[in-house]
Amino acid sequence: MEIELDHLEEQIPGKRNLDSPPLHLWDPELSGDIDIVINADGEWIHQGGKIERTSIVTLFSKILRRESDGDYYLVTPGEKWRVQVELHPLIVVDIDRHGTGKLQTLEATLNNGKRLEIDAAHPLSQEPRRDMVAVVTLEHGLSALFSRAAWYRLVEMIDDQGNLWSAGECYSLK
Repeated sequence: MEIELDHLEEQIPGKRNLDSPPLHLWDPELSGDIDIVINADGEWIHQGGKIERTSIVTLFSKILRRESDGDYYLVTPGEKWRVQVELHPLIVVDIDRHGTGKLQTLEATLNNGKRLEIDAAHPLSQEPRRDMVAVVTLEHGLSALFSRAAWYRLVEMIDDQGNLWSAGECYSLK
């Protein structure tokens, strides 16, 4: 009997969500510390050398979370490894505007390829350790600092009253 591989995925119940795995459901014991540092520029460093493979960084960023102890962990259903983060684990590399004025929505693109709306669930704040550059709050206790180019684009979107609107939320970036 021949299995048609084209239709095999349709037969599997409960497909995996590889873009946004259910980290909140995973609670393994600490496996230890791993020699990975995410530097202030968003580069992932392993044993002193930059991880060059974008696919590895993207995968790791999808299983990264910050816990209530303030530390960052790479988490799977069976393992949890502590990593070091110098400032913010992700970087906003681009920002787009849809609509205008108070009705506009801003969409950020992160260095792991993920796109998200700036809204009540993903608000903006500012990073005093980086000249008050914008930071967006993400799921799982994470955050993303705006790159220089994305920051300049964002500043250009501020209205005449000094406010920035997105998804009905107002941010003051002074």
